[in-house]
Amino acid sequence: MRIQADHKKLQYCGRIDTTDPKAPVFVYPCTSVGMKFTGNVLKISVKNKNAYWDNFLGCILDGEQTALLLPKSGEAVLDIPVKENADSEHEVFFFKRQDSCHELTILGFEIEENARLLDMPEKPKRKIEVFGDSVSAGEVSEAMDYVGKTDPEHNGEYSNSWYSYAWMTARNLNAQIHDTAQGGIALMDKTGWFCEPDAVGMESTWDKIQYHPLLGPAVNWDFDRYTPQVVIVAIGQNDSHPVDYMKENYDGEKSATWRDHYEAFLRKLRNQYPAAQIICCTTLLEHDENWDRSIGEAVHRINDPKITQYRFKRNGKGTPGHLRIPEAREMADELTAYIQKLKIEEWE
Repeated sequence: MRIQADHKKLQYCGRIDTTDPKAPVFVYPCTSVGMKFTGNVLKISVKNKNAYWDNFLGCILDGEQTALLLPKSGEAVLDIPVKENADSEHEVFFFKRQDSCHELTILGFEIEENARLLDMPEKPKRKIEVFGDSVSAGEVSEAMDYVGKTDPEHNGEYSNSWYSYAWMTARNLNAQIHDTAQGGIALMDKTGWFCEPDAVGMESTWDKIQYHPLLGPAVNWDFDRYTPQVVIVAIGQNDSHPVDYMKENYDGEKSATWRDHYEAFLRKLRNQYPAAQIICCTTLLEHDENWDRSIGEAVHRINDPKITQYRFKRNGKGTPGHLRIPEAREMADELTAYIQKLKIEEWE
């Protein structure tokens, strides 16, 4: 039995392009769709558009997680093995493991003839949004032989947003998440690794659904569709590329300009989300502490009690490579405890 991608019993989460409701487009990590169904047949129809790396779709079926290899380009039907159980009821959750290294369109599903879709549990009322880079996206998180080490050679197979500190934190708090994160991104254009040599920064992508120049024209996000009560800003690590001017000269013109832009970005977020708790941080990934010092200075200048900075116990000293699962869990547990101490009226 064919299930259209806009069926009312499907449960979506994330910044999704629904210009065509029957072909929703996933770009950001953690973007997801879930459903409950009867019978023992499950297929998903997708269309992939590749920018780089191999691309994989995350799947959790009845609590068991797998990664499904996607075609480099074009349409495919992925057949998901379903284990029979006594009541023949199943729950599946498909999610985007990676960032805009690819763009994924959901074209529909197929379940057994005469099977039924069942109601999903109601979404949590708590909502989080994370503006971040590769660490927030869970890049290379599954390279478990490299905990505390530099990254291994890879082609996207180790990246999994499910194991990002961002999604771990959301699950700890029973919250929905929009993970507005992109590997290699810095705050400003012309810095960082994303889309070098014409690097694109968070200032240019934060209000978009589609933002990768290799995947097509930019698509704006409708902020009325999701209003988080907690916003995490984890930017300031790729900004040292190609020149770590913050380390070299904290009081220099480039450093001062970055702080001005960071402050302006926080003010944009405050204007967009007037009531949100905004938490500014970096991560355990090794970087010069002057970036955190600059973030603290910008937060201090704004002087908004709902805009704060959090520094992790091993901030900037935890690992020379991307965070693996245990390191992401360390960050998530600290961040969870910090958020739980904040007074968030809608979470009471």
